Amino acid sequence: MNHILYTSIIGTAAGIIGTGLGGAIGFLLNNPSRRFLSALLNFSAGLMIAVVCFDLLPEAYEIGGFTAGVTGVVLGVVMIIVCDGILVRWQRRINREKRTTAPLSQYTKTGILLGIGIALHNFPEGLAIGSGFSAMESYGLGLSLVIAFHDVPEGIAMAAPLRIGGVGKVRILLATVAAGVPTGIGALVGYLLGGISPFFIAICLGFAGGAMLYITCIELIPSALDLYRGIIPGLGLVTGVIAGMLITSII
Repeated sequence: MNHILYTSIIGTAAGIIGTGLGGAIGFLLNNPSRRFLSALLNFSAGLMIAVVCFDLLPEAYEIGGFTAGVTGVVLGVVMIIVCDGILVRWQRRINREKRTTAPLSQYTKTGILLGIGIALHNFPEGLAIGSGFSAMESYGLGLSLVIAFHDVPEGIAMAAPLRIGGVGKVRILLATVAAGVPTGIGALVGYLLGGISPFFIAICLGFAGGAMLYITCIELIPSALDLYRGIIPGLGLVTGVIAGMLITSII
């Protein structure tokens, strides 16, 4: 099989299997309590905080330096703010066409924005896979396996708000699978470019980190507080951070 095609297939599989497995949690949520949903959202937020703070940003700093990482973070935050505004305007247009005033669910919007952030994160992961294959096939395969496991908690974090927002289970699964596709695109680019600029990769990582950090702090945690306030949701946040730390340290 053509090496370029092989690399693209493996990279795509790593992304969609990882986020898809995480998205499968949508099939497990059937009429849960508000307290449980709040704890789940906070757990997802904790996972994202750990992935960003203990994996994405340190890797961005290591690869391209502090300036590249921070530049990426700022650009990621700005991009999500713009996407948020586009979603709001899109919903208003749909409402006018349907002559309804029903707003887009806050949880659904959070899930969509988080999906955008995860898709952005998956592109530089794909770059790493492609670069690995260009150097040695066994290294590329190893990276693919690691990244597939790494994407599972991100799929969970994306699925939780979508399910709470009333999105159907099949749509959630398809959305989480779609968020993994950029891994394959990144793998193709990484293989073709081989020794791609470390500065560019660092900006991509920082970009994804900034996007997810903004969504977590502005969307996920406030949404969890709106659902329920108490010790259990707070423990969900702490548990999510600890779980994320364990995952990033193992893989």
